[in-house]
Amino acid sequence: MNDSLRIRSYVQDQWVDGEGEGARLYNPSTGEVMATASTTGVDMGGALAHARRVGGANLRSLSFAERGAILKGLSKVVREHRDELLELARTNGGNTAGDGSFDIDGASGTLFFYSNLGRSLGEGSLLEDGESLPLGKETSLCGRHVWVPRRGAAVFVNAFNFPAWGFAEKMACAFLAGMPVVVKPATLTACVAFRLAELFVDSGLLPAGSWTFLAGPAGDLLDHLEGQDVLAFTGSAATGRKMRSHPRVLDKGVRVSVEADSLNSAVLGPDVEEGSDSWNLFVKEVSREMTQKAGQKCTATRRVFVPADRIEAVIAALTGRLARTTIGEPGAEGVRMGPLASAAQLEDVKGGVGDLASVGEIVFGDPEIVERADGGSSGTGCFMSPVLLRCDEPREAAVVHAREVFGPVATVMPYDGAEEAVELIALGEGSLVASVYSDDAVFVRQVVLGIAPYHGRVYLGSADIAGEAWGPGAVLPGLVHGGPGRAGASEELGGLRGVYHYMQRTALEGSAELIGSILGEGAKST
Repeated sequence: MNDSLRIRSYVQDQWVDGEGEGARLYNPSTGEVMATASTTGVDMGGALAHARRVGGANLRSLSFAERGAILKGLSKVVREHRDELLELARTNGGNTAGDGSFDIDGASGTLFFYSNLGRSLGEGSLLEDGESLPLGKETSLCGRHVWVPRRGAAVFVNAFNFPAWGFAEKMACAFLAGMPVVVKPATLTACVAFRLAELFVDSGLLPAGSWTFLAGPAGDLLDHLEGQDVLAFTGSAATGRKMRSHPRVLDKGVRVSVEADSLNSAVLGPDVEEGSDSWNLFVKEVSREMTQKAGQKCTATRRVFVPADRIEAVIAALTGRLARTTIGEPGAEGVRMGPLASAAQLEDVKGGVGDLASVGEIVFGDPEIVERADGGSSGTGCFMSPVLLRCDEPREAAVVHAREVFGPVATVMPYDGAEEAVELIALGEGSLVASVYSDDAVFVRQVVLGIAPYHGRVYLGSADIAGEAWGPGAVLPGLVHGGPGRAGASEELGGLRGVYHYMQRTALEGSAELIGSILGEGAKST
């Protein structure tokens, strides 16, 4: 791929090009321009209207099983072109093979999961919610709740770090619900998403109007939203606030889902002995969460809480493992961590490290110095060393609990007892995931019940699951992904829970016979 590539939009069932050169997409390892993309002049209002009118009608005419079959076919498309997509992830996203597969395989796996869910829901197109509620004494008067597809479009504005999985997890739920999708990937790393758009269109699997792809900035897209639309955003809390407070969103009552900043935590229990299976699992997974995708994950561990008497041993173990992280061009042999996604991202992370260092000390790494295993110059590309910090007064260090540094950075802090661990974690004001490493059921229960209100998911690392643990960073389609407060106060995935977000729950009140005739034999009880 070279700078002659032009990323186009797919609007109203045809490929269209924006006006002007538009944005440039770079290879973060070399600084080479890979492509350009523009949405200037694209009819956003027309795109949404076509999706609602044509795409919505076509998807609603299909059963859950038929929609699931489409998702199964798309999952196969992703798998068949995996190598090509991994190469794009390397050159445009700076991903190692492992990092790229995390994204690409996550996309195909999620589409496949929801295809199976569609098959299990069968030939109906409605979902019953709960049992019938008798309301009459002399007649069959009753009440019944039902889920029906919304009559709008599902609009996805995604982050740069997961150009495949990021939209696939949303698309799978919306398609199964019967809503057409409008995909707006982050322009910075859009090469993977664009290639997937081409493959999906070429597959012939997509009903007319069900798929819209926007190649560059969103422009006036939000100005054309209607009350039946759903807006799902992944990115910074600041941008999420802008979307939620957009005049059109407020005026029309648009349903909004936001996945935003997340200061995820890892807690080491006081029972865990150095060198034990639980200890080794903790060290392995904290270091992996710091370095996988160069720390550019919404689920990456940012705050590490350990018993005060173990802090020296934990730092020694983590620094020993981090020291073995080989950095360089992600295609080079032996490289385990590639660059950050852009020069702007690199500068932002360096600034964040400076903020954290103002309340602590760096115990491993240097944001200004990186040793590259591929022999490249330290001044070329967007490379950075992992940075581990230590903060001995976490209650006095507000920035550690407020500033998400979106890179290979984490801070180790001491705690004294389960109650204090809960209080310190809660200072993050809501996160996607927290992990607790302990084999002490009493400690785990106290911590989990204390932190659960602040998290969408709590991962329990212990000796008995160490051999097949997924780790806190793996977003599984059967479990809820999202978090309260700072993390966006929304949910995605979670099996049917994610599908409900794109449907409307309506209470039906009337005779049991009439309601039964509306639901029909194909309605699935949930």
